[in-house]
Amino acid sequence: MAYEVNIGWRYLYGGKHDRRMAACAIASLLISGAGLYLAVTSHGGSPAGVVTSVLGLLATAFFTLLTFFSVFATVSVLGVILAVAALTVVMSVTTGFQKQFRDKVLGVNAHVIIMRSAGDFDNYGEVLDIASKIDPQVLAVQPFIFAEMLVTSGTGQVSGVAIKGVDPQRVTRVLDLEQHMIEGTVSSLATPRDATGLPPIIMGRELARKLGIKYGDSVTVVVPIATFDEKTWKPKSSSPRTRKFRVTGIFYSGFDEYDRRLMYTSLREAQALVGKGDQVMGVELKVANVDRAKEIAGKLSRRLGEPPYQVQDWYELNHNLFTALTLQKTVLLIILFIIIIVASFNMVAALTMMVTDKTREIAILKSMGSTSSSVAKVFQVVGIAIGGVGTLIGVGVGVATCYLVSAYGYHLDPRVYLIDRLPIQVDPFEVCEVVVGTMIICIMATLFPAAKASSLTPVEGLRYD
Repeated sequence: MAYEVNIGWRYLYGGKHDRRMAACAIASLLISGAGLYLAVTSHGGSPAGVVTSVLGLLATAFFTLLTFFSVFATVSVLGVILAVAALTVVMSVTTGFQKQFRDKVLGVNAHVIIMRSAGDFDNYGEVLDIASKIDPQVLAVQPFIFAEMLVTSGTGQVSGVAIKGVDPQRVTRVLDLEQHMIEGTVSSLATPRDATGLPPIIMGRELARKLGIKYGDSVTVVVPIATFDEKTWKPKSSSPRTRKFRVTGIFYSGFDEYDRRLMYTSLREAQALVGKGDQVMGVELKVANVDRAKEIAGKLSRRLGEPPYQVQDWYELNHNLFTALTLQKTVLLIILFIIIIVASFNMVAALTMMVTDKTREIAILKSMGSTSSSVAKVFQVVGIAIGGVGTLIGVGVGVATCYLVSAYGYHLDPRVYLIDRLPIQVDPFEVCEVVVGTMIICIMATLFPAAKASSLTPVEGLRYD
């Protein structure tokens, strides 16, 4: 197949090195480097630097291709580059959102939760023992209480919050809350009272800002009801109670829903607020491999029995969120692969025009003994080369764009997107999927022009010579 490759390269090659295009390519590369320097070194990052660097990379690729390839080939390759680069960036962003949300959810929540659907949950000691021994993957367990309340500050601000009562001795082994602390420590919850007799409490940074609270200040928790329903943990009466707490820690998870509403206190203090004695709302577990959380939840469900117990893993608890992310990613991939298909039509058009332009040469090849399959291979080589070069450069531009955007740290509105920065996660496996998928489309795009070239006869090509 050596001569088919040589002929295909000759058709692809422009015929000579264009020095003007080479000079433009070097200048574009320098501009891209300047944009990269501006984006990385400027204070807080520079969006202009990111845009300049990306456009400079695309211009470098374009002028470099024109230096060696024909105009038809360059335009075809550029279409593949743009489509592959866009697909690479979008996949990295959607994967980053999935990973970021998973990390944020697991940062302040357990991997498996056991709750009792009916009756009092006062036998949690027995459940703790069963849960800790159900599988070697279980690292730690703890009981918890979760209740909706109100909190007020000295500034008069009021906010609805979710207070979670945790075991101070176990919480750091079950939750990754300690790594999100920006002031104070989680271990402060183990202190029964401070010098003024106030119990400790930890809150999110955005909640502290909303209330005008600083580390060490006191807050008042308002229990809008006297007792909770034993089955639903909803209010049964309307006699409010209040209790003051000392803020001994402030955390920032980067997940706005938690940073704006969540507070932690010791299990004993939460039980006193709820007023149900030594009872809990549930038991939560941390496992070594989060991907096995569903399997362990199934074991616990069979061991404890459903009902009265209800066992859920982290994915089931956040099913709507992760399903929406997966659906969004799937739709975007379909749309962008359609863009690659559109780019392949451009390749089909370019190859078809090339077949028309090379009709005389095809006729000479056939008259010299080349078979129809050999002629078809010539144009398949051209199409595969166009797709291969476009795919490789497109992946390079896409990965470089991901790095630039990640280094810049594009800010998001946490009230809309729940997180404060655009997450970028380049997955090598997904990049390989992009390469394979694009090459399959490009190979299929060569079939029609190759078939048309192979069907030509020497008589048709040399009729007017």
